[in-house]
This record gives sequence, structure tokens and C-alpha cells, in this order.
Amino acid sequence: MNYITNPAVMTAENQRKMIFSLKKAYPFLGVRLIGRSLCQRGIYALSIGRVENPLLIAAGFHGQEWLTCLLALRFAETVLASRARKMPVWGIDPVCFNRGVVIVPCVNPDGVQIAINGVDGAGKYAESYHKICAASSEKWSANARGVDINHNFDAGWHKLREMEIDSGILAPSPRRYGGYMPESEPESKAIVDFSKLIKPRMAIALHSQGEEIFWEYGDKKPPRSERLARIFAAASGYTLVENSGLASHGGFKDWFIEYFNRPAFTVEIGKGENPLPLTDFGEILEKTIPMLALAAVV
Repeated sequence: MNYITNPAVMTAENQRKMIFSLKKAYPFLGVRLIGRSLCQRGIYALSIGRVENPLLIAAGFHGQEWLTCLLALRFAETVLASRARKMPVWGIDPVCFNRGVVIVPCVNPDGVQIAINGVDGAGKYAESYHKICAASSEKWSANARGVDINHNFDAGWHKLREMEIDSGILAPSPRRYGGYMPESEPESKAIVDFSKLIKPRMAIALHSQGEEIFWEYGDKKPPRSERLARIFAAASGYTLVENSGLASHGGFKDWFIEYFNRPAFTVEIGKGENPLPLTDFGEILEKTIPMLALAAVV
């Protein structure tokens, strides 16, 4: 896969091309359309090995965090190449990946498209985009109608909405507006419905930035969660942290823990200001590939 040093490489169309290039190179890769965004862009799932009880890795929840999409695709390519060439990844025998990995490279393709291309990515929501941007100078991370996908999951959503209102977030916004009800958005509904279908043994939501790992939801700590979190922190050098403030509820990791009572982690890749530059990608790979490879086999 050719990684161009330009953010435009991660537009929805280029991501789709990458996915089907991987499928052509590795026919044993499963590719499934699990939903469509508000602007009708595809949300894809890539499966490697068994699809029953897999590890689920999801990325691209926030528009400015498009580097997580590239990481997810690069990890898919790494595992596929390992299996095809019978070569280990970070000392892990490729046969171990048969246990099952499912990767959703971009949950919020409209948000990524808008973050990269501005109003041209907003489609029929262009007028709403202009109105929202006129009221806020923040960078765009939401979906096409100004809902923050990682505030839209049914885990303490009503508490989160009260916190948003207290913080002055009253309407669609470039970030942190959780919508009018949980799972109101096709993007959040797609990943929820898909998760219920495949029942993952564990989930990792890739975000940026901070080099941090969130592993619990309130007082809910599923079996093995803390032990796995410490293993992932040791493998990556990332710091374990607790939810706080507007990050306390409404996220995909929060919903997964509450619904399945199984381990789930939010991994904040890299350090700096979003969007992280592509020049940081090599260092991010060095720190995260070992962690993701371990997650795939534990």
C-alpha cells in the first residue's frame, strides 16, 4: 500500500480504493459494507480469520483524527502480509491471527472528508456546515450534520447531554454535541448493530491524541480489563488514564463495556494537536503495532 505524504490520501474514496486493493492482493480478506453515512459514503468492515468472537478495532470516529484510519488499514495490511508470507508480527506466529480480527477503518467517513476538504465534503449538508462553522471556530470532528459520533452512544448519554448543555454545547457543533438522542446517527447505529451481530470478545477504539489508554467505564471493569490494559500500556509505552469531564459517557468504548461486559479500550495515538501530521506516523506505528498484534491474539 502506497502511503502518500498528503492528508488527501485518507479521503473516503481513497480509503475505499485501499480496502479493495488489499482485497485484491489478499483474497482471504473479508470485506463487508456495514452501513452508510449521512452523505451515503460506505462504512466498511475488514475481517481476517474467524469472524465469531473476534477482536474489533474501529477508527475514524472523529474527522480530525483521520490518521487513525491509516493506522487501522496499515495494521490490516500487516496482519494480511504476515498470514500470506507465514512471517511473524512482533514475534507472534501468524497462525495466531486465525482467532479473528475485524477492523472498521472509518466509522465517520463524512467527518473525515470534511476535515480534509472542508465544505466540499459536506454534500447536501453544506448549508448546515456553513451555519455551524459561523457559530464556532473549532476544527471539524463531527459527522455531516454536526453530531459528535463518540458522544452519540447509549451509555450515560442523558448525563452527558446535561454536561454538554452546562458547557454551552446546545446545538450541532464541530465537536462534542451528542445529538438529540443516543444512536440518532447512521454512523453510530452502523457500528452498534454490527457489534451486536458479531459479538466481539474485545474492542479497541482508535482516537488521537495523547498516547493514552482508557480502559474502564465508571465503576464497570469487565473481567481481564485491567490486566489487558497494563499489557497494552507496557507494549506501547502509553499511559493508563481514567475518563473525566465530557469524556465520561457516550463513547463507543463506554457502550461496549456496558452492553457486553467485555473489555474495551480507547487508545489515543500520538501526541500533539489534531490533525496529527503524517510525519508522526512512523513513530505511531512503532508504538501501536505491537499492542494491536497482542490484542489480536489474547
